[in-house]
Amino acid sequence: MLAENLLLLLAVLPFVGAISAVTMPVTARNAEVALAGSVMVAGLLALAALFGDVTAGQVVSRTLSWAPSLGLDVTLRLDGFSWLMLLLVYGIGLLVVIYARYYLAPSDPVPRFYGFLLAFAGSMVGVLIAGNIILMVVFWELTSLFSFLLIGYWHQNAGARDGARTALVVTAAGGIALLAAMILLGQAVGSYQLDDVLRAGDLVRGHPWYLWILGLFLLGAFTKSAQFPFHFWLPNAMAAPTPVSAYLHSATMVKAGVFLLVRFSPVLGATDAWFWIVAGTGMVTLVIGAVIATWRNDLKGLLAYSTISHLGLITALAGMGSGAAIVAAVFHIMNHAVFKASLFMGAGIIDHETGTRDLRKLSGLRHAMPRTALLAIVAAAAMAGVPLLNGFLSKEMFFAEAADWHNGTWLDRWLPYIATFASVFSVAYSLRFIAAVFFGPLATDLPKEPHEPPVWMRRPVEFLVAIVLVVGFWPEALIGPILQSGVIAVLGGTAPDYSLALWHGFNTPLKMSLTALVLGTLFYFLFSKRLSQANEAPGFLSKLRGQQVFDRLMLVVTRKWPVLLSRVTGSSRLQVQLRMVVLLSLAAASWALWGAARLVPQGLWDSFDPSFALLWVAGIACAIGAAALAKYHRFAALALLGGAGLVTAMTFSWFSAPDLAVTQLLVEVITTVLLLLGLRWLPKRLQEIESDRRLPARARRAIDLVIASACGAGVAAIAFAVMTVPPGRSIGDWFRGNAYAEGGGTNAVNVILVDFRAFDTLGEITVLGVVALTCYALLRRFRPAPESVALPSQQTFNELPPINPAREAEAATEPTRHDLMMMIPAVIMQWMFPLSVAIAAYLFLRGHDLPGGGFAAGVAFAIGLLLQYLATDVRWIESRITILPVRWIGLGLMIAAGTGMGAFLFGYPFLTAHAQYVELPLIGTVPAATALAFDLGVFAVVVGSTVLMQIAIAHQSLRSARLRARETAEQASPEDAAEERGNRTKEQTHQQEGA
Repeated sequence: MLAENLLLLLAVLPFVGAISAVTMPVTARNAEVALAGSVMVAGLLALAALFGDVTAGQVVSRTLSWAPSLGLDVTLRLDGFSWLMLLLVYGIGLLVVIYARYYLAPSDPVPRFYGFLLAFAGSMVGVLIAGNIILMVVFWELTSLFSFLLIGYWHQNAGARDGARTALVVTAAGGIALLAAMILLGQAVGSYQLDDVLRAGDLVRGHPWYLWILGLFLLGAFTKSAQFPFHFWLPNAMAAPTPVSAYLHSATMVKAGVFLLVRFSPVLGATDAWFWIVAGTGMVTLVIGAVIATWRNDLKGLLAYSTISHLGLITALAGMGSGAAIVAAVFHIMNHAVFKASLFMGAGIIDHETGTRDLRKLSGLRHAMPRTALLAIVAAAAMAGVPLLNGFLSKEMFFAEAADWHNGTWLDRWLPYIATFASVFSVAYSLRFIAAVFFGPLATDLPKEPHEPPVWMRRPVEFLVAIVLVVGFWPEALIGPILQSGVIAVLGGTAPDYSLALWHGFNTPLKMSLTALVLGTLFYFLFSKRLSQANEAPGFLSKLRGQQVFDRLMLVVTRKWPVLLSRVTGSSRLQVQLRMVVLLSLAAASWALWGAARLVPQGLWDSFDPSFALLWVAGIACAIGAAALAKYHRFAALALLGGAGLVTAMTFSWFSAPDLAVTQLLVEVITTVLLLLGLRWLPKRLQEIESDRRLPARARRAIDLVIASACGAGVAAIAFAVMTVPPGRSIGDWFRGNAYAEGGGTNAVNVILVDFRAFDTLGEITVLGVVALTCYALLRRFRPAPESVALPSQQTFNELPPINPAREAEAATEPTRHDLMMMIPAVIMQWMFPLSVAIAAYLFLRGHDLPGGGFAAGVAFAIGLLLQYLATDVRWIESRITILPVRWIGLGLMIAAGTGMGAFLFGYPFLTAHAQYVELPLIGTVPAATALAFDLGVFAVVVGSTVLMQIAIAHQSLRSARLRARETAEQASPEDAAEERGNRTKEQTHQQEGA
């Protein structure tokens, strides 16, 4: 049980740390570093505690029920291979946390950096330990999202924004392909559990869907690991801070693709298609990355292309597919992460202390930075494959596998020559890195005077370089058990015998290594002067501009196609767009329901009630009147629309649905008021009609009448069919019969919302919160006419521009008759606020057994707040009541989600509710259910969303009033106009200072 809890800790801790980090103040730099470092240390300690289990060949797993009927559970699974990868995530993550403390400037938003970094680490951990292949894809896409945020951390830099967008589009598109592959793979195997999939290799390879699964799977893996032709996103991501590059682009994110290839090689490998596509793509990427890296002038650009090349090497090993190739791939994943992370950190130190990364400007830094030079030289030598360093050992294994016999094809015969050719350039760009930066005369025209970095900025590099040396000299002692457990986890009982000895004789792999070292050194010294004048890519490779192809494709997809589609079907008028949406919905519903026998009314007149018919006559009259008056008097139309809503609420009550009636009535109140506040922003009806030349007004109204009648008749038919289902055959009968036994409540509607269908409710309140934030964002930027009046472009809802104090004081000292008349309802509505709070509490507490619930209570409470805004001035109410609706939304979502995850602690599926009777002092026995906490989250989200929208509209109305006041003042006298212009200048200055 301890191992299972530690596994859960590994998955959850980074996300908890991320949430904590982003809430810290910007000035608490050391506290944020301590928090992030503590998370990484805790992860390493948990891995140390699990080391004995994984080296013994055990698989530690924990399953949290999610949707068992669909085969979807939150399964966490740890074996030797994932343990090895987690060691990189947490180990190098700790070093990056320390390094970033000294790399980032004091002006950088450090909480955001460490929050994103920890969230990415959690996503990567999820990919590595996910025991369900669908869950693996979820975390896979999260890595793309958080890498986007980290690459674009310096969002004021256009290059960072472009690089982040490119990386997100490419890797997320690959993630969609991977999701399709995993769905097909799960259907072919009959299970989405990773253990079941890994045991079904023969079944999958013989399945008719195999090629589809393989193609989609490889798209996902190739895009994440920057394989040709998707390699272009990685160099553009170098606009990220160097700690991000050292973590994502050497040790973690780019390793996710090759991790997937190695993990699923026993399932999808051992076929000709796998060999040709995977090994072929890997070798092409290996060569292209190595050649272009030799010509790059930017230090991080050189390391980026060298990373692409080494990822191609690992991909090629996975494509070869033999047991020894998998051993070499796993070994090189570890070695490459170590020496490449140290090189990226070294490049960051050089950039940080000299002010440039341009190889043409750097020279002789060994004189000013001798310790940094020594560390970088050792790491670069490991990258080149120099003997007695860790990179040499795994590269020699690669040479051995390239020279081995696989299937006798021409590609198989050419593998050793391609590998040696690429390694020549690997030696060349490593030697260029060393010679151009550290040797020669000390550069004198650098932006900064070079010097050694702070000690603790260099310590992570020293630690990594020490690993490079120790593994190079004593590989078996340091890394033997870890590598063995990882290989066994991938290959199982078919793991081959291999040796980590330093000397295997003067064999073919050693000859290939020595050949590459000699030719690479010779190539560099022959072309060093030409390389210093390089144009970033040699010969025909300069034409392989994947970024340009991507930009053109994005231009077509995001601009040309939408413009063409808009010309054919689009319109700038909202009514036309809504008409198209309604027509499409009507067509889809008609197609799905055509011929359904239940939609034919049966026994329509058996239970006819004249009173109910008169009620609906009144409702129909209100609806028709609203449609007719909308052209002339929108306020009257809105009042009649409210009457139709009231008839709907009475209908619910008539059919013994008081819960729906209460909710409908409350929603009618809140929506009527919100629509009333929004009427002022609609254009005049005559202007709107005159602007639509394509369709006469009479014809348009006739078409709208036909569409509305068809939709109304369809909804009525569906509602009648549902309500006339014979007893015992409706799903509602099951809910009514099991609401108390299964959910502990007698109000079946509320039990459905917070128990049986709680996951749907969680999604709905999430959408509600997003809609509220969207409305607020749109209204915040909405500027009513006249357009010539300048207002601040970014303000929070409680920061209003100042008004003329003299005019306000003058108006306050001369109350009008209208002001006196408004004081009476204002006082009454203020008195009603405590009553509305009490009603909301009453509805909330009784909701599980009687009509009410969190949604109704939230709307009732929001109505109480809305009354205050209607009766009094915005500034007056906000000076007395502090309302933070965004926090209400966030807190509500956290409560609802936390209630659902609380079920995990007791071994139950997500959002499983528990009900029982509780004995309270002086009160007695009362019913209690965990669903009440979930309902509290619903209540908070509803209150926050509704209040946020009404506050935004209220403040927009105040802005409009001030605009009119300013216009009047400017027309009244030049003195007032000058004063108003002065106020606006102060507002703009204040806004610029705030920005």
